[in-house]
Amino acid sequence: MKKFFIAFFALVAVFSLNAQEKQYPEPERMRPGMTEFWTPQPKIVTPGDILTNSAPSDAVVLFDGRNLDAWESVKGGNAGWTVHDGVFTVKKGTGDIRTKEKFGSFQLHIEWLVPENISGESQARGNSGVFLQGMYEIQILDCYGNETYANGQTGSVYKQVIPLANAMRAPGEWNVYDIIYSAPVFNEDGTYKVAPVVTVIQNGVVLLNNFTIRGTTEYIGHPKVKVHGDGPIVLQDHGDPSPAISFRNVWIRRM
Repeated sequence: MKKFFIAFFALVAVFSLNAQEKQYPEPERMRPGMTEFWTPQPKIVTPGDILTNSAPSDAVVLFDGRNLDAWESVKGGNAGWTVHDGVFTVKKGTGDIRTKEKFGSFQLHIEWLVPENISGESQARGNSGVFLQGMYEIQILDCYGNETYANGQTGSVYKQVIPLANAMRAPGEWNVYDIIYSAPVFNEDGTYKVAPVVTVIQNGVVLLNNFTIRGTTEYIGHPKVKVHGDGPIVLQDHGDPSPAISFRNVWIRRM
């Protein structure tokens, strides 16, 4: 038994010695350069000039103050709205207009004016809308001192969400929309693999923050999921009796 214990402890000693002698490299110390990437460099985009209302250098200018050549009537033919004094105004009864070009994901800038002599109330007061890919409406409405149903307010995805704020300027003052939109991706069965998402900023105030759109804009009933590709920007001739809304400085950047 004594010999057994001597052999056992000798064996343990050998393993201990080997364990002590076995050494592995220490992890390399982190240096700043290990987490720095130099390529690819972002493309250079020259910002627009606020004083001259110019667009960024890579933007598609949809209205330059002179004509509606980038637009057409949804009914067919030329856009029938009125161009004057560097802006264009809804011509009641002519119908919606849409861009001739189609877009996927984008950043859209558009400025709009509710006239000082606006009349009516709720949805019948300065009503229009901007449709993303011709499918999803961001509401345009005079909500300055004018209440309406909450999910039909200015800046809502119409009838789908209540905006985070009411940032309207008074009639006669220009409002600014900056809209960041991510287009949907569809499964083979026609459902959303990736749903459309939108952020809406009005006059520097966030109204929608990365909101997931549930489907098409429907006046009656629930949103529907319809398979589509790139689509136009559509501006609405709502047809309400109030004086017409005007637009200016419209540009879009593909993303």
